[in-house]
Amino acid sequence: MPTTGPTTRSCSRLVTLVAVGALSAACGSSSEKTSSGATPTSTSKSPTALSGTITVFAAASLSETFTALGHQFQAEHPGTRVTFSFGASSALAQQIIAGAPADVFASASTKNMTQVTAAGDAQDPRTFARNTAEIAVAPADASTVSNVTDLGKPGVKVALCQPQVPCGVLAQQVLAKSQVTVKPVTQGLDVKTTLAYVTSGEVDAAIVYVTDVNAAGAKVKGVQIPPSDNASTAYPLASVTASRNRALATAFEDFVLSPTGQGALGKAGFQSP
Repeated sequence: MPTTGPTTRSCSRLVTLVAVGALSAACGSSSEKTSSGATPTSTSKSPTALSGTITVFAAASLSETFTALGHQFQAEHPGTRVTFSFGASSALAQQIIAGAPADVFASASTKNMTQVTAAGDAQDPRTFARNTAEIAVAPADASTVSNVTDLGKPGVKVALCQPQVPCGVLAQQVLAKSQVTVKPVTQGLDVKTTLAYVTSGEVDAAIVYVTDVNAAGAKVKGVQIPPSDNASTAYPLASVTASRNRALATAFEDFVLSPTGQGALGKAGFQSP
């Protein structure tokens, strides 16, 4: 039987060297892993994540839409919380000027926003929506009130927002354009309170916003006001100067003005800025 020659021994040695080289390469690769076996992640820093809580002072007519947007915003930014204080824009403006802890102000009137910015308590407001007036009628009184003129008829009980409240200003503009005189049996502190007089049956009708009629659903019947007699109001929002979380406040503002926010507002009946 032939013995193993030099050529055979050289080949064996070469195979051994290749195997050792492969093992060294493998060891070199494993040395780049952590003790747990996982490859280390990049050490580059990511943008600072939003965190903390903000309080948004917003017009009562924004209650449903902003509450829903607040939940969406929190879902997209874990670790954040958005709380709301809804009411008449005129009252909210005075509260902010008096030092109430707010981070964002969303007003149903440029007049009330101007009061806040003039006092130095907010700056650079941005208009994010518009709203128009509509008559809300109790379903049982649908045959009694079918237009603005019917609101001035004897025996028809009407509720209006207080005159300093944006929805009250809008109602007065509508009545003036329509040349209708109405003596309200009651005046609400804000648009939701005014609408509640209709849904509870205390009055026959009220002048509120289109969006509030939509939100009420079957509880009321909406009576549209002709464009020539109708009035509208702009909705601006801005971060409050004294906010302790300006980053989060600005992010919420941007969210309201984003396609998501604008889509939700449009679905509720608000008009685009």
